Amino acid sequence: MDAFFASIELLRYPQLKGLPVVIGGGRRKVDELLLAAEPERATRFIPVADFPRLLDYVGRGVITTATYAARQFGVGSAMGMMKAAKLCPQAIVLPVDFEEVRKYSRLFKSTITEIAPVMQDRGVDEVYIDFTDVPGGQREGGRVLARLIQKAIFEKTGLTCSVGVAPNKLLAKMASEFNKPNGISIVHAEDLQTQIWPLNVRKINGIGPKAGEKLARLHIHTIGELAAQDPGWLVDNFGKATGAWMHEAAWGRDERPVVTESEPVSMSRETTFDRDLHAVRDKASLSAIFTELCVKLAEDLQRKGYVGKTIGIKLRYDNFKSVTRDQTLDSYTADAKTIRHTAGLCLKRVPLELRLRLLGVRVGTLLKASEAAKAQSTESKTVSAGVPVAQAAIDFIATTDQLF
Repeated sequence: MDAFFASIELLRYPQLKGLPVVIGGGRRKVDELLLAAEPERATRFIPVADFPRLLDYVGRGVITTATYAARQFGVGSAMGMMKAAKLCPQAIVLPVDFEEVRKYSRLFKSTITEIAPVMQDRGVDEVYIDFTDVPGGQREGGRVLARLIQKAIFEKTGLTCSVGVAPNKLLAKMASEFNKPNGISIVHAEDLQTQIWPLNVRKINGIGPKAGEKLARLHIHTIGELAAQDPGWLVDNFGKATGAWMHEAAWGRDERPVVTESEPVSMSRETTFDRDLHAVRDKASLSAIFTELCVKLAEDLQRKGYVGKTIGIKLRYDNFKSVTRDQTLDSYTADAKTIRHTAGLCLKRVPLELRLRLLGVRVGTLLKASEAAKAQSTESKTVSAGVPVAQAAIDFIATTDQLF
């Protein structure tokens, strides 16, 4: 989907189309005032001058996405909002509306499966589709079906998407970025040298910043230069699995099928503080934030029907170093109180002398709640997933004094 989070907001505020807009952070007081300014009038009539600007933003929020007008100034996803304010101070800043995002995510995916049912979910705004057995899927190399999907999504949602068509998932992912927004790009196997090899190695999904930096130090910048390397040399420098995969990826080889059902490995919640907090001096604030993260994470698990066994925490200090700890339980849980208690035990295993800028909670080793109930019923065990989240949150009041 094209600038998904921002495009959803432009449906609500069409007067902002064509303007630099960034989406990031939670809802603020100024955003609530904006929505409540003239309740008798539609939001599309709110004057542009009334919207908050990035130049006035104070905090440590990170940009989720930006409109293409904002991207022209160098603003992009995962960039700190304070840094973005220096590049594009006139940009309008709006919060993430997760409820709307989830609604439109479900809608565009259901629209796709009505046309091409073999679809793999790749997160809130991206999917893989197998065209192979779809009637007409091979016409014009897949362009006809891609155009049909674009049209159907726009009619249902008012949103645009970009489609990459290729022989496999690796190349299709790269192709989807070639012609944004609202574009269709087709890459055939014989196009590898002309369309893929000139690209930077970071365009390969799976080569991150650290691997990209190491390749650059080794004077490998393009995918073509990577493809020219001896597989053994790549293995020596990046390890057996990664080195072999890099060679295959550079040659456009990917045998992974489109998987229609996949289970999440873990779920997490984290927050970056507006200011660094100290474990002792800001104990009350940290405890409240910690509790809220655990409650929200439990709600996520229960809403999606999962339980987990491994509870973990993530801290980032004011020196930007991060630390994680986790603990595995004997039974599965989606209970907020259990998550809070176990995460608190993990917290006791990390140093808390430095000030903190980020706090996160994670539940891993996930299993469908129904499957866990059956398995543990057989073993005469119980699943700790039945405590109401709201009640658990109240109970925390008596159990947080030992933390932070």
